[in-house]
Amino acid sequence: MNVPFLIARRYFSSKKKRNIISIISNISMIGVAVGTMSLIIVLSVFNGLEDLVRTLYGKSDPNLVITATKGKSFAVTAPLLQRIQATPGVALLTQVIEDNALLQYHDRRMVVKMRGLSENYFGQSGIDASIREGDHRLYHDSIDFALIGAGVQHELSVTLKNGLTPMHMLYPRNTAGKTLSLDPSKAFNEENLQAGGVFLIEQHMDDSYVFVPLRFAQRLLGYGNRRTGLYVKVGDSFQVEAVKQTLREELGPRFTVLDSDEQHVSLLKAIKIEKLFVFITFAFILLIASLNIFFSLSMLVIDKKKDIAVLLAMGATEEIVRKTFLGVGAIVALVGAVVGLVLGVGICWAQQRFGLVSMGMATSIVDAYPVKMKLSDILLTSLAIVLITLAVSIRPALNAGRLVLRDNL
Repeated sequence: MNVPFLIARRYFSSKKKRNIISIISNISMIGVAVGTMSLIIVLSVFNGLEDLVRTLYGKSDPNLVITATKGKSFAVTAPLLQRIQATPGVALLTQVIEDNALLQYHDRRMVVKMRGLSENYFGQSGIDASIREGDHRLYHDSIDFALIGAGVQHELSVTLKNGLTPMHMLYPRNTAGKTLSLDPSKAFNEENLQAGGVFLIEQHMDDSYVFVPLRFAQRLLGYGNRRTGLYVKVGDSFQVEAVKQTLREELGPRFTVLDSDEQHVSLLKAIKIEKLFVFITFAFILLIASLNIFFSLSMLVIDKKKDIAVLLAMGATEEIVRKTFLGVGAIVALVGAVVGLVLGVGICWAQQRFGLVSMGMATSIVDAYPVKMKLSDILLTSLAIVLITLAVSIRPALNAGRLVLRDNL
């Protein structure tokens, strides 16, 4: 028989008195419940945002990207491509040239991020599912087409497949050792192409990216056999992490191999850091709410002095008394935590199922706030509640037995 627990449960559920101690205990439970519920909901929203970012970029991101460790570009040779393609797990290899360029249409101009892609790019990317207008083909009847973001189209008022007024792409010429000419026809390389499709992925890409054929980028930039990156599609039966490690060992320190998360490490790290600070903030709020447990236990110790004296006279030790009041604090926190967890999980499930809270914008990518529950967040929240309960309960519990002994002396 667990005597301290039985007494603690008796003190918690007793309806003999409804005094200030009971009121403070109820406030403590409500505070813990609200804090727990809020923490679960906020952490789940951050998980949903993190997954949303991965989903959005996953439409255009390859499984792995190979870039030069030093410099912007590197020479691509047949032996290098053969070594990569022979690596177990490499299903598809795409050559890429990416750089800033000036795009002109009629009398409008803007600097865009041009990405030159070899023909097999769409075999490893799901971007064709994000085409809002036109199609994703970059070649047709020996004509070069561009796939532009929706923001670029809006900024320049581009009309698709307009053979009478093509787009002009300009890039500064390599003038090493020469004086830069003020004549645009001599200072810039210029190539013409038509817009064949418009994609809608996420704002950053929509407002700045233009996909063009690799041969077009080679001509405009004068890159020859140089590339800024190689995109790798990993076979379905292989693990991306394992293939990444194999390629790093195969290519050596001259090249950097990045997976999808590492390609957007700054954005994902910002979300994780913000999630951490939000967790710390809500943990402090939960601590403040739990301080009521400290006050209620301190008052309960004073109120139960005679009961404690009787227990001690019957042979109870100070340890039993301490465990009794620790049990009271634990029950108060446990009831509040369970109620908060149930409410938090229930609200998150309802948001996932029915989308109760919308984004409130007609142009948003998703209709409702993304939410994703993780067991690790629930366990971390539970651990925080346990630590906070111990922190606020241990002092009144330690003083419980000593108070009566001191008074008896």
